[in-house]
Amino acid sequence: MTQKSAWFESPADAEKQLASAGYLSDNATSTTTYLAGALEKPLLIEGPAGVGKTELAKAVARATGAELVRLQCYEGLDEARALYEWNYKKQLLRIQAAGDQSWDETHDDIFTDEFLLTRPLLTAIRREDPTVLLIDEVDKTDVEVEGLLLEVLSDFQVTIPEMGTVSASRRPLVVLTSNATRELSEAIKRRCLFLHIDYPEAEREREIVVSQVPEIEEQLAGQIVEVVGRLRDLELRKAPSIAETIDWARTLVALGTGTLDEKAIDQTLGVVLKHASDHERAIRELRLRSK
Repeated sequence: MTQKSAWFESPADAEKQLASAGYLSDNATSTTTYLAGALEKPLLIEGPAGVGKTELAKAVARATGAELVRLQCYEGLDEARALYEWNYKKQLLRIQAAGDQSWDETHDDIFTDEFLLTRPLLTAIRREDPTVLLIDEVDKTDVEVEGLLLEVLSDFQVTIPEMGTVSASRRPLVVLTSNATRELSEAIKRRCLFLHIDYPEAEREREIVVSQVPEIEEQLAGQIVEVVGRLRDLELRKAPSIAETIDWARTLVALGTGTLDEKAIDQTLGVVLKHASDHERAIRELRLRSK
């Protein structure tokens, strides 16, 4: 008997609902997304920057009507920014106002919800409505931060020493993304389903462009995807993302460009390439200028 998910009824339903939310998924993506909801396991998505990892989490939230809670990871992220912290200024005012009240009574007063500043992980755990928890670019954090995630990813709970353990009454669908700039711990990987998303095949990317820029001509969409594919084959500092492919399509439509000739590429290359060295290499390799 097939297990039904609270998020999607089947992989086919996931693919259909994601498409209705503007995200064209392949079979592996829709199946793994369905299983993340059905098995209530976190989903770790790995792949190059700009292939739609973050967008998948957003699309799941849009498709299901869930709230998106996002933890943007970065070097130096700590527990206070990921889990919670206490409002120390407000606590100090309460202590000063307590006067001759005993410390035990004051302690019980200041370590309550009134003084708790919830951050993304705790916010997602405490929500009773459907929630997608996006832990974005987890590979950018320090290794120590992964320890903060283990309790959440294992048991969907957070321990607050002064208040006890807060367990999820309704488990969020957790999506972690990684650009693979460093290897994640085996403990994190063991707790997650894994999905690798790479740049799509040309036909799939053309379909994505047409779905996002419906006013574009099919021929122009095909030309854009072809050139972007050639750019990705070069040794660039940053290869064009799918989002930048879409931006290029919107730019050319806005300019009224009917065909992507060398002049049009040269004039609008800054939409997809953001480094001077990449411009120079692309112009040289694609032979956009005679000099």
